Amino acid sequence: MGLFDSNPTPPVNSAPSGTNKFVDIVFANLPENVEQFKALPQAQLTTPFETAALTVLAFCFYPKDKAASLEMLNYLRGPRPLSPYDEQFIRDRFMDKDYVPRSYFTGAVPANDYQPSQPYTVRVSENPYSYQNEGYSRMFLTSGGADSQRYIDLRLAKDGKWYLWEQYILSGIREPESSNSWA
Repeated sequence: MGLFDSNPTPPVNSAPSGTNKFVDIVFANLPENVEQFKALPQAQLTTPFETAALTVLAFCFYPKDKAASLEMLNYLRGPRPLSPYDEQFIRDRFMDKDYVPRSYFTGAVPANDYQPSQPYTVRVSENPYSYQNEGYSRMFLTSGGADSQRYIDLRLAKDGKWYLWEQYILSGIREPESSNSWA
């Protein structure tokens, strides 16, 4: 079809077209174990927004119980479990930086040592480029300790669920004020 045809070709992607939409995913309480995590309404993984927010929750569990956190992440990854390399990468990112995942909750900033407001809220956003590849989405999250958004890639499976594909949210951020001798 040409540039001026009246019937443009529909987009290849069957996912919703990207906008600058955001969704606040709210958790009244944080789960205390894997079973509670899987019982959360968002654990149905029906939207990429929910899966992205649950990724933050799973990483927040890592300092308390590494094995449970990895089990939560494997649940979010569906048929593609973490590799030994993935597990080592996560372990390396948590050395002396257990506050990074908490920074994605609303109200968690360096000045309050990344203590989130309650109820626990993760704001997940999409933009016009979030659904460029069919069956995939890229969701963006804001850290209270970073100047730019970080993102999570998700993949839509045959079962209609959005699974964690890749995450880019464990990058370094500003230190909590209590441990920053320059603050």
